[in-house]
Amino acid sequence: MSNVLDVLDQTMFDVGQAVGGASQLQCIWVYDRPIDIDGLRRFHEHLQRGRLSRCIERSPLPFGRHRWIAPDTLPDLEIVESARPREEFDDWLDEQINTPLDCEHGPGWRLAVLPFTDGGTGISFVLSRFLTDGVGLSTALTDASLGRDDPISWPAAGSRGRWQALREDVGRTLRDVPAMGRAVAAAVRLSRRSRAAAGAATAPIAPPPALPAGSDKYITHAMATVVLDADDWDARARALGGTGNSLLVGLAARLAHRAGRVDGDGSVEVIMPVDQRGQGDTRANAIGNATVTVDPELATTDLREIRAAVKHALIRHREGGDNEMAVNAIVPLLSPRLLKAAREATTVVTPNQVGSSNLRVVNPAVGRPDGSDADYFALRVIHLGVTEARMRRLGGIQSVLSGTVNGKVFISAIAYLPGRDNSNDSLKQELLSALNDFSLADIYRSVS
Repeated sequence: MSNVLDVLDQTMFDVGQAVGGASQLQCIWVYDRPIDIDGLRRFHEHLQRGRLSRCIERSPLPFGRHRWIAPDTLPDLEIVESARPREEFDDWLDEQINTPLDCEHGPGWRLAVLPFTDGGTGISFVLSRFLTDGVGLSTALTDASLGRDDPISWPAAGSRGRWQALREDVGRTLRDVPAMGRAVAAAVRLSRRSRAAAGAATAPIAPPPALPAGSDKYITHAMATVVLDADDWDARARALGGTGNSLLVGLAARLAHRAGRVDGDGSVEVIMPVDQRGQGDTRANAIGNATVTVDPELATTDLREIRAAVKHALIRHREGGDNEMAVNAIVPLLSPRLLKAAREATTVVTPNQVGSSNLRVVNPAVGRPDGSDADYFALRVIHLGVTEARMRRLGGIQSVLSGTVNGKVFISAIAYLPGRDNSNDSLKQELLSALNDFSLADIYRSVS
């Protein structure tokens, strides 16, 4: 089995290194009781031997594909000795996010546990997005909970001699030449499509506003996470003629509507990540994107149109080529300066665009880090190293992430809207108001 990074994983790493940004995933477990610390230690030990126990080794070629290797350093289990009030859990979760990870040497993830003064317990697992996506993480957590280790043994760092590495990576690059040719063609198609979309826009897109002084400072995205009963969530979806997935798309559209992120005709464009992972797949990020245009005004009363639109968007994605993903094949040829310039030059094409990611029903073992069911589980995405200037160029960001674990649906929202209140409390109120549009706001439990 090859340990060469997939082109999407290579792209994410190269772009992250060029612009100094990174994404993380954070799992949150809440127990309303003390946990079995020995059970959590076993979970941690299996994580150390699982599919996340790998790092990235750079190619000696400036344009070569990198490789997966065994990490130099394995993370310890962090156990906080002094209990803290449950009200400080959010602050502690932020502390976990802001402790650096190292996806090149290790550790690329961290597991920590915090006792509450009321007798409960909170657990955080933070992971570099360079190592896996949400679906891959769910599989890794399931394996660790069930005591399964990764059958793959990645090579040690520096196990290839320099000349061997050069020879192999040159050969790899030559084999990638056909894909690079297709990437150039895909880039041309994307350029033509963007020009056509701009010409057909219902309203002209204004150029990005002049950036104020201090706009190069790093920003913190607002985050809010709630948990609902899965039966209530599914029942509401059925009552509106939809599914849990179309209800989530409708919720994302309503959040966009509340923020004024709509097109001239009132529509919202929702981007849905699509899992493309196969059996035995070792890719870190095995995803594509499908896009659906929906009417947020219709979402709260009838989901049938959104459900049909989502179905057709997924069919189009399966049957058609993904030009945006195909372009990734040429990224290794670009210097960090060019990558940074391309990234910084990016401006929003559709200001009514939001994200909606659904893990659907996750293996119940994910909710059992100590061997017993946690009272609440949630997963959220964190973007680090993003400047205010970039957010202004992009017109901001809004997205929701959801999944079902042990009969409970978690919904994690993230947002940054230039010129608006970007506090966690403000986003939580917007999320609850959007849930109220679907008559769901009275059955939630706040996680963070």
